[in-house]
Amino acid sequence: MTLEKRDYDAVVVGSGPNGLAAAILLQQQGLSVLIIEGKDVIGGGLTSKELTLPGFVHDVCSAIHPLAVASPFFKILPLADHGLEYIQPTLAAAHPFDDGTAAILDHSIKKTAGYLGEDADTYTALMRSITGAWPLIDQDVLGPLRFPGHPLAMAGFGLKALTSATSFAGRFKTRAARGLFGGMAAHAIQPLSNLGTTAVGLVLMATGHLKGWPIPKGGSASIANALGGYFKSIGGTIQTGTYISSLDQLPYAHAVLFDVTPRQLLKIAGHKFSSLYKWQLERYRYGMGVFKIDWALDGPIPFSAAECRQAGTVHLGNTFEEIAEGELATSKGHQSTGPFVLLAQQSLFDKTRAPQGKQTAWAYCHVPNGSTRDMTAIIEGQVERFAPGFKDGILAKHTMDTGRIEAYNPNYIGGDINGGIMDIGQLFTRPVLRSSPYKTSAKGLYICSSSTPPGGGVHGMCGYNAGKRVLKDIFNIEI
Repeated sequence: MTLEKRDYDAVVVGSGPNGLAAAILLQQQGLSVLIIEGKDVIGGGLTSKELTLPGFVHDVCSAIHPLAVASPFFKILPLADHGLEYIQPTLAAAHPFDDGTAAILDHSIKKTAGYLGEDADTYTALMRSITGAWPLIDQDVLGPLRFPGHPLAMAGFGLKALTSATSFAGRFKTRAARGLFGGMAAHAIQPLSNLGTTAVGLVLMATGHLKGWPIPKGGSASIANALGGYFKSIGGTIQTGTYISSLDQLPYAHAVLFDVTPRQLLKIAGHKFSSLYKWQLERYRYGMGVFKIDWALDGPIPFSAAECRQAGTVHLGNTFEEIAEGELATSKGHQSTGPFVLLAQQSLFDKTRAPQGKQTAWAYCHVPNGSTRDMTAIIEGQVERFAPGFKDGILAKHTMDTGRIEAYNPNYIGGDINGGIMDIGQLFTRPVLRSSPYKTSAKGLYICSSSTPPGGGVHGMCGYNAGKRVLKDIFNIEI
């Protein structure tokens, strides 16, 4: 599609949550902003479709959104006025074990701790500390490396968060507490022995206690549509169906922000960058990929543990040790035959997702980057392990290996849904080590994707922080 011939103050390439956040922040300051999206719909990973059978609505990529409701930027936007409604599951998450028991993540710290036996007091003290500090440190945790606004609170969090999940799990004695924490930390999509993996587990548990792990009614696309609707309501412009492969395609703008990863950025604008910056981008590292399945089901998943039948998210991995072993093997390119599986059952709580009496389910496991191995039988075996009879209820399924995932969203290089591995070497210095990670070496060109701090997740803070930098650099506006 041909772009309209007019000038803008800023152009944002890509309409994932970060691109939308950057565009909104800039438009809020009275600038003229254009979003350009390659697909026919906005949202990036925030899309929903009938992937299996008519009437069964599936989230194509992201599904459950604790960071969306915890986002310092998203939470101040009037998204409910643009159709966004969140549904809180009875339990945020559950973690079943082979003996039919389960640990849970509930809004209540006390209720969660009640499942952890002799670790109850340890967990209670830990979570009260983290949840108490979170309102003071959220923008620093979800931002670039800088001197924090509340240094003592941030130091207290950082001393815990920067450890490895393997080391941190040592403070728990029970299988229940260790397993629950392991499932949370596995969202880091890297070996649990890596430094910094504790941060992911702590943030997800804290946000569960503070804000829950909500489901957007009607599908994840509801988040993107609400952000896009708000952006347009304040004067922003969106053009879909226009894939950008060259700077020459863009209209004139004082600033261009790219919601893409380094590999795409190099293809689009590499000739504009300094040799040092280009060299740094070329060395950027991508992490493990995912293999994803969506199911249309005849009824609810028959989990042995009753708690799992009340949870929006279920972590299937059994013990901490089993999860850690699988993640390590996969990171080395060896596919685990008993992988950690992250499963969501949105239709249990959102009746718009499936015909009456039917259900949907969504799941993925981690695989080596770029792997095209079909993991369907292995994932379904893991679900059946904790829910005997699950396979009998499958009406239809839709699978995506890493190739199909990247084809759907080019930011997911090799199936990496975090825009690059979020290990200690790329946690705050993504995509390169610079005074500002959002500013490229070319004047007026910025990167605002999950390849910048704070990384993956539907929170928009990469875009928000990049937008702040653009306002300061180009328009002399301090936020």
